[in-house]
Amino acid sequence: MEKPPMAASCKVDRKKRLGALGCKDDGKRSCVKKGYMKDDYIHLFVRRPVRRSPIINRGYFARWAAIRKLLYQFLDVEKKSDEDAPIKKQILSLGAGFDTTYFQLQDEGKAPYLYVEVDFKEVTSKKAALIETCNPLRNKVGETAAISREKGEVFSAHYKLLPADLRDVKQLSAIITHAGLDPSLPTFIIAECVLIYLDPDSTRAIVGWASQTFSTAIFFLYEQIRPDDAFGQQMIRNLESRGCALLGIYATPTLLAKEKLFLDQGWQKSVAWDMLRVYNDFIDAQERCRIERLELFDEFEEWYMMQEHYCVAYAINDAMGLLGDFGFVNDKSGDPSS
Repeated sequence: MEKPPMAASCKVDRKKRLGALGCKDDGKRSCVKKGYMKDDYIHLFVRRPVRRSPIINRGYFARWAAIRKLLYQFLDVEKKSDEDAPIKKQILSLGAGFDTTYFQLQDEGKAPYLYVEVDFKEVTSKKAALIETCNPLRNKVGETAAISREKGEVFSAHYKLLPADLRDVKQLSAIITHAGLDPSLPTFIIAECVLIYLDPDSTRAIVGWASQTFSTAIFFLYEQIRPDDAFGQQMIRNLESRGCALLGIYATPTLLAKEKLFLDQGWQKSVAWDMLRVYNDFIDAQERCRIERLELFDEFEEWYMMQEHYCVAYAINDAMGLLGDFGFVNDKSGDPSS
């Protein structure tokens, strides 16, 4: 269920990038088919359903539920003293792939003022073509949207899809202007299994650029940790066999290191939990009970180990004073150093 790298080296194999994307989105369609979550658009990107094992389905659900709950927290934030003027908000998805969150948020009436997706041109060109030719997708971006398969771009009033190489911070800065992002507005930045595939210098540059650019923002990170034990070593070998080297994992191997990554680059606050804790203490208990009845499950030992090797980290800049209540419950408790 790993999301592929934006860049694994200076000579990125784009075909492996696209192939790994297929594996990730196959996993999501498997979850949807089994009833873990609702997504009326994933079948437009993944034509052939692939059945995944219960442990993979549950793991993907945990990932989806964690980001969705944090995203809703962000989208629901408003000024306590000003009820007349809702705050415009932005989402910037780095390495977005064939993610369908924008279309789902549209259906739910929760789409932000601006939603911007960035990925390799090979990926954005394919996504632009699908948006152009699939009526349900085209309707969501609007009939007046400008779509270019050749450039890998989609431009509508509230949704932008743009190609870029994340390693080039100058390209990211150009996207701010090109997409019409307002650095002063509250912004939720998503990086799911993206930065871990970059070299550590590139990761630090991206995190620092985001902190310097957006004064009120959340930076959401989902990726691997704990490379040094037996499970971690096997995880690394499995990904390397698919051409997906975790170039950054030894630079941020622990939860404390994830937090330090953000704090060292100027973010005001950072919190990291492993996915076992996220699943047990953050994801709604009612939802856990619901999905745990969907499939026969007896892989508990492997489940615990797998979830301890993935984490959610988020960083906060809060110039507007809106995000004091954002995040995990009791996020000041517990030892983040493991």
